[in-house]
Amino acid sequence: MTLASKHLPMPEGPGSVSQAPNLPDRFADSFTSQYVDTGGLRLHAVTGGEGPPLLLHAGWPQTWYAWRLVMPALAQNFQVVAVDPRGVGLSDKPLDGYDTGTLARDMVALMDTLGHQRFAMVGHDVGMWTGYALAADHPDRIDRLAVAEAAIPGLTPTPPLFGSQEANDRLWHFAFNRLTDINEQLISGREHLFFGHQFATKSAKALPDYAVQHYVDTLAADPEARRCSFEFYRALDMTIEQNQKRKTRRLPLPVLAIGGAENLGASVGATMKLVADDVESIVLPECGHYPAEEAPEAMLSALTAFLSPYRDGADA
Repeated sequence: MTLASKHLPMPEGPGSVSQAPNLPDRFADSFTSQYVDTGGLRLHAVTGGEGPPLLLHAGWPQTWYAWRLVMPALAQNFQVVAVDPRGVGLSDKPLDGYDTGTLARDMVALMDTLGHQRFAMVGHDVGMWTGYALAADHPDRIDRLAVAEAAIPGLTPTPPLFGSQEANDRLWHFAFNRLTDINEQLISGREHLFFGHQFATKSAKALPDYAVQHYVDTLAADPEARRCSFEFYRALDMTIEQNQKRKTRRLPLPVLAIGGAENLGASVGATMKLVADDVESIVLPECGHYPAEEAPEAMLSALTAFLSPYRDGADA
């Protein structure tokens, strides 16, 4: 138990390490759940491992659990911090603060409280949005950034409203998720239909039923969790405004951009090359939107190679 959690209750329920379903063998021997008070905001993080710190930030509509298959191997070389950001999983669910500037400050406060002044980060989906904001707004804090499977609003060119059927099928949820109130009402009692459709249509290799059920149950059990799942999108006007300012400054750090061949592919790298000079782009074959779950071995291989200079430099 760290100083950050010694006065806080132990996380409980299916979102915690002690009760999450179908974790890899001996997962709980290496990782523990803890609450971290970052100063008015309580975040849930799963931590474990030895070495320099590595922050893992998943995307919508997932939790820290998205990283479970790659965490044991990463923990052999890094102090892994897999976070539920504000509004997600067992973390607090405030009414506002879902723009990426605030989300990035949350991550800095989390790592400060855990005693990590400089760290590497891996962000997927909304975690990619936050990772970009963190690297741009707090360049002194982050050593290397790996991102996966997202376009970045305000940075990536915006597709037309009357685009192709393929683009509509992939992106329609952006407009739906930005609505106020009506979307919560429409999906209430139909969470498996709505969120299940997202997982089914964006993956090349189907996620296990137990994993999809876990994500859906987490959202279905709490009206505040459903509300917060949309707040990242409702804050997009603010995030876009922030990103239009950020993109005037080049990122100074190495970036790894990972795309699934059956989803965003090389466009992830193209997006990051708009704002960074040192970008390595990798496309994972037979993979859709969820590389850490669809292709964990390939994802791990890419991350291990990219992070090795950070690991070795931190050990020196």
